[in-house]
Amino acid sequence: MLTIPTGLTAKAEYLEHFLTGSHSVNDGERETWTRQMDFIMSCVGFAVGLGNVWRFPYLCYKNGGGVFLIPYLLIVFVGGIPIFFLEISLGQFMKAGSINVWNIAPLFKGLGYASMVIVFFCNTYYIMVLAWGFYYLIKSFTATLPWSSCNNEWNTPSCIEIFHHQDCKNASFANITIGSSNMTCADLADARSPIIEFWENKVLNISSGLDEPGKMNWELILCLMAVWVLVYFCVWKGVKSTGKIVYFTATFPYVVLIILLVRGVTLPGAYDGIMYYIKPNWSKLEEAQVWIDAGTQIFFSYAIGLGALTALGSYNRFNNDCYKDAFILALINSGTSFFAGFVVFSILGFMAAEQGVDISQVAESGPGLAFIAYPKAVSLMPVAPLWAALFFFMLLLLGLDSQFVGVEGFVTGILDLFPGKHYHRYKREIAVAICCLLCFIIDLSMVTQGGMYVFQLFDYYSASGMTLLWQAFWECIVVAWVYGADRFMDDVARMIGYRPFPWMKWCWSFITPCVCIGIFLFHLVNYKPLTYNNVYVYPWWGEVIGWCLALSSMLCIPVSLLYKLFRAKGTFKERWAHLTTPVWGAHHLEYMAPDIKSLSSMSPGIDDNKVIIFESVM
Repeated sequence: MLTIPTGLTAKAEYLEHFLTGSHSVNDGERETWTRQMDFIMSCVGFAVGLGNVWRFPYLCYKNGGGVFLIPYLLIVFVGGIPIFFLEISLGQFMKAGSINVWNIAPLFKGLGYASMVIVFFCNTYYIMVLAWGFYYLIKSFTATLPWSSCNNEWNTPSCIEIFHHQDCKNASFANITIGSSNMTCADLADARSPIIEFWENKVLNISSGLDEPGKMNWELILCLMAVWVLVYFCVWKGVKSTGKIVYFTATFPYVVLIILLVRGVTLPGAYDGIMYYIKPNWSKLEEAQVWIDAGTQIFFSYAIGLGALTALGSYNRFNNDCYKDAFILALINSGTSFFAGFVVFSILGFMAAEQGVDISQVAESGPGLAFIAYPKAVSLMPVAPLWAALFFFMLLLLGLDSQFVGVEGFVTGILDLFPGKHYHRYKREIAVAICCLLCFIIDLSMVTQGGMYVFQLFDYYSASGMTLLWQAFWECIVVAWVYGADRFMDDVARMIGYRPFPWMKWCWSFITPCVCIGIFLFHLVNYKPLTYNNVYVYPWWGEVIGWCLALSSMLCIPVSLLYKLFRAKGTFKERWAHLTTPVWGAHHLEYMAPDIKSLSSMSPGIDDNKVIIFESVM
């Protein structure tokens, strides 16, 4: 229990901090997690996702193996954990979602709108990965995996199951016929594996470009619909149901990862694959791209800037130790990324050994790993359908909890705009249904023959590294310099009972904003137009659409700020002072000043009873 000192100065500061600001009306009661572990598991489910499995291992091997951990861990402590802790503690302190949480400095409420735009785009395109994974999962329940042979209707004459690279190493044999196919070594360069043809000709049925949308794939539409229905029923009842579901969706992927690792390390070539993953290349530390990749990966994998962490934190009890939670969650997140690398590269090492090629030729990132490299690897194993089903079930669960917590964060922000006086019995259910339906309609553009091009536009621009870095930069600036870093540290101390290490304040004020803006400028200077498979270059109007997606969130901050300043009255100094005065919720007074009447009647000449800060039962 914390006690406010009885001195006149302390009372005056306390009253100025909590009672001079505006107050919101009809805040209503807010749900809280049934157990604190519900919050931990929800954060694990949201932040630990597909990026940990299909992006980090690739970046680690690409950027010097074990050496990559040096810039990675450094940026974890100067950027990842400080902003992760900031978003969770801010949500817990303000008891609001991603929009109303910025009542702490109303002039910058555009930050909330920006995060809502980003998480909406994420919810829209991210679920396509789940739809593809669900499609592969269904196709895994066959005696022979459909992507393991060239005897299917979608295969072309260029399809070849085994490439026989070793037979073509001698240039003098360039024209001999290889294997059971009628191809020569000269034709091998244009040959395609059955897994690539299954992915591009069957699943995507991809067209020649963005300007040719083509027809819809009804099988993918059904998979997409099934996944959205699943997400809806995970989210519609709020954190009471979400907190229970994540116990399975967040933990079972670890069980599958362990099973796959045990299987992977027993395969021939696994040792070479793992050594390729962790072998340090110290010269890589001199390259700027290595540090940029480390920073970008942190912001992706920690789910920073999306507003969902703020929403999850808002359901915490007011005196929850969110400082300790931030370090626990960071350890789980980064540990999962590193562990997943052993699983992935043990399998890729086996795949390289089977094909007789260097592992660099089979190592991929993103959808290429999930839907090409890994399915190819499991097709080479005994009892291939079992391992395929296990992998895609894990993929589905990894993405599913990230998806429904993202939807939860978006819906929480929307519902916070309609306080208790707008109460409707099925308000949450209706809001979730509208959100899911709207996203599903947009997703229909991604199940066409040109859908992959649309998906890449969303992935490359709408929730890219630049938008997240821009968001994180302004979050630090607003809390540290507008509201006040020391002031917020005091608020955190009132919540958790002790003051966090000053390192957090230094990061918010100086280090983290510099890291964010540095990586942001590097991305901007080294911007490259979007391509598909390094072959198809997007048309100019496709890039315009992409930049519109990116700017739709980034411009929310300056446009909202200028709008509020121009609408306010008085001098610039008066407008600034008014618009940066926090709007306190009812819970601040309930938790922190139970005797409001006695507080409001305090005069400078009276120094009476102590004010006790307590946690009430809401």
